[in-house]
This record gives sequence, structure tokens and C-alpha cells, in this order.
Amino acid sequence: MMFPRALLVLVCLCFAAASAGAQEPVQAETSPPRRVVSMNLCTDQLALLLAAKGQLLSVSYLAVDPRSSAMAEEARAYPINRGLAEEIYLLQPDLVVAGSFTTQATVAMLRRLGVPVVTFQPARSLEEVSARLLQMGEVLGRTAAAEEMVASYERRLAAFRAEVRRRPSAALYYANGYTSGDRSLAGQILSAAGFENVAVAAGFASGGLLPLEVLALANPDTVITSRPYPGASRSEEILDHPVVRTLRAGRAHGGFADRDWVCGTPRVLAAVEEMGALRRSMTGE
Repeated sequence: MMFPRALLVLVCLCFAAASAGAQEPVQAETSPPRRVVSMNLCTDQLALLLAAKGQLLSVSYLAVDPRSSAMAEEARAYPINRGLAEEIYLLQPDLVVAGSFTTQATVAMLRRLGVPVVTFQPARSLEEVSARLLQMGEVLGRTAAAEEMVASYERRLAAFRAEVRRRPSAALYYANGYTSGDRSLAGQILSAAGFENVAVAAGFASGGLLPLEVLALANPDTVITSRPYPGASRSEEILDHPVVRTLRAGRAHGGFADRDWVCGTPRVLAAVEEMGALRRSMTGE
């Protein structure tokens, strides 16, 4: 009986991992890695921004989806992976970068096999964007490039913040009625663009499900909703609720695409710029 190649590799990996026993997470070597694999949407984009030519081998399948990735076009130049231990091991990487919540079974398996894996926490603030860039620069041996990118990012962010004069109120409203407060990356994007986030006054400092009644009582100057994905989704029906339609009727309103908001990279400045343009249309600045 012939086994599929992927299944055979997986069986071999299981035996190898079992014989290796539990090990501490392996850190990146002091010399720059030459064969890097990313298996998380946000590490994909950080690596795409900072990796030297030929250093990055593969990115996750989410990196090529323009709905979720701000660098989908650039990512198409690389082979994709789906976060499976066997496919990543066969690439023979000398470094794997992953998110802290990314396919943890795969991360554990790779570490037991002696593959260096570095995990990245999600950025929850605009300041943490700089920290994630510097972390990626360090593990790739691209510290100077990362520092230069951080300096440019921080200059542009400061310029956006400096131009704010008046702060209209706004609510971020997603599928299922979720909102984000100022203790989140999305909330900080809204603040940097010059809006007062009604979610904070309503008690949602980090985020949560904002009832329609609370949204109506807050009566924000604008409601900014997520742009629906293609196809029908019951979770997104709330975005077309009469309360939301009434709050948006006759007022400036905006929408956002996930790709500019979800990952802590300098691409968040595109979201700040878009929201800043909405604010200026409301205030006449």
C-alpha cells in the first residue's frame, strides 16, 4: 500500500519529534537566517517589508488575499503555506516566524524538531507597530533597515496627529455589532485620525459587542462600518439595521477594509489617512 507523501512525512515527523523529546523554544541564531518561513498574516507583512532579497522563502496563504492583506500583490511572488508542520519542515527553514496564536500545534512540533521559531505578539497600539518592526529587524539581521522604517513611520504618524484641530465623535461598528475602544489598534487608528471614540464613554475601552440601543443613545457624528465580504453573511446584517441606516443618513460616514487595520505594520497609516480625510470632510479643516 502506498502512502501519500504528505502523510508519510507527517508520520516521520511524529516519530522524530517523539524521539527528540520536549525542548525549550529555539532562538534565532546570531548570524542572519538565510531561509525564513512566515506562517502568520502579520509576520508575513513585516517580513515582506524587511527581509533581504532571497531571505524569505514562503508566506502564509492569507498574505495573498487582498481582503485581509495590505501586501497581497507583493506576497504573490512567494510560495504560500497553510501552517502545516510537514510542508514547513520540507522547506528546511533556518527560521520560522509566527504569531503568538498561530497554529500552536505546528509551532510546538517544529520546535521539538529543532527548527528555530520566533513568535510575535499582535500589536495593540500604534506604538507597538515600532516594537514589532524592530523585533522583525532583529531576528532577520536587518536592524538598520528596521530602525530606518520606524523613524519614517513615527514621523508620518506625528504629522497626522499634529494636524488635528477638532474631534468629531465616531463609532466603529463591525459584524455582529462589535466595536473597538482606544485600547486596541483599530481604536488608536481612529484617535490618530482625529476622532473621539464613543465606545470609550460607553464602557468599551478595549472592545466588545455594542448594543444597538447604546449606539443610538451615543448618537455619534459618524458611524464607520466594516466593508462586507463578498457573499451573504448573517453576522453582517446588523450593518444594514434601521438604527445604523438612520445614524448614517444625511451624515458623512465611512467604511474600512480589514487589510489596513488588522496588522501592526506601517500600512496602518493608510487607514489613518483615510479616516483623516473623512474627518476633514466633516469639520472643513
